[in-house]
Amino acid sequence: MQKEDCYYLGKITKTNGYKGGVNIFLDVDDPHEYEGLAAVFVEIKKSLIPYFIKEIIVHNSKKNAVVYFEDIEDIDTAQLLVNHPLYLPMKTLPKLEGNKFYFHEVVGYTLVAEKEGVLGECKEVLDYPNQALFQVYYQGKEVLIPINDDIVQHVDRVKKEILLLLPEGLLDVYLIDE
Repeated sequence: MQKEDCYYLGKITKTNGYKGGVNIFLDVDDPHEYEGLAAVFVEIKKSLIPYFIKEIIVHNSKKNAVVYFEDIEDIDTAQLLVNHPLYLPMKTLPKLEGNKFYFHEVVGYTLVAEKEGVLGECKEVLDYPNQALFQVYYQGKEVLIPINDDIVQHVDRVKKEILLLLPEGLLDVYLIDE
């Protein structure tokens, strides 16, 4: 499995107990969707290694879980996995419809503002703790556009376009000459 065929699921944060359990952080919207997970890929020395799950216990209020892998029976072996990222194949992601999208999915889409017209290609989605942003270069300048339901009006997967309703003056902030 190649990393470009996978998405980032989270990472192993610490060991849990002396029987080989590990705590994992799940970087997902709903951790409970992963309660039936059978295996994950652990990135070790830039390679994705499959690990099969014996048991997974997802915590109710957090994006954390305790995982017991097959063939990991003690704390010393589990410790070797701490701080390693976890991945799953892209094909396991459920298809989203309407204006919902995965951030990796829309990189390369054309961003079109209702009033201003074509802004350019989404170069990247910057996922900050309090706000995700589209990164686009408009008139030679980097513009960061908040991603929320008020701004994203329509996602056209066929045309690979996203129609936006920009807040008044957003582009002006970026186009002011220094």
